[in-house]
Amino acid sequence: MNFESLSPVAVGLLLITSLTILTSRDWRVIIGALGLQFLGVFVLVAVAWPANLAVVKLVAGWIASSVLGITYVSVGIVGDEKKIWPTERLFRLFAAFIILLAVMSITPRVADWVPNLGGYQVAGGLLLVGMGILHHALTENPFHALLSLISVLSGFEILYAAVETSSLVAGLLAVVNLGIALAGSYLLVSPGLEETS
Repeated sequence: MNFESLSPVAVGLLLITSLTILTSRDWRVIIGALGLQFLGVFVLVAVAWPANLAVVKLVAGWIASSVLGITYVSVGIVGDEKKIWPTERLFRLFAAFIILLAVMSITPRVADWVPNLGGYQVAGGLLLVGMGILHHALTENPFHALLSLISVLSGFEILYAAVETSSLVAGLLAVVNLGIALAGSYLLVSPGLEETS
């Protein structure tokens, strides 16, 4: 399958899902967007890697998403989402637009620096890194901080896929993704464990 022809669709999917994660407060929408985000990461990584190696990213990402979703439900904070003001949503969209402009201006130069990287891979990777850093800067919720870390790591994985095609590196990055999800789920559950003991 020619994944290079799907690269523009994958970058568009990454933009939509990262904006959804940044502006939404419904945990179901956020977990669904994170799962779709890993589908876009899979397509952009599959441009540089064989599909059977790139599918490791997809499976590890979906497992991490489901771990966070199950933890969020089991902790019992399902109805505890903070309301987001319309002005806050506008500010987040404006900040995301600035990140998008920065990514569009930096992409051709970074694509020239690394010969194996295509323009869409650079745009997708930098978009996820920038949106993840922005999301981390604007949140105080541990759940959203975990989402931002996973987004930054996914962007790094897209950029690093063109440099290194080792199956060991793919496995290690999948373990890091799962480790962040498991450590985050423990941090979400740990306040409840202290109260029961």
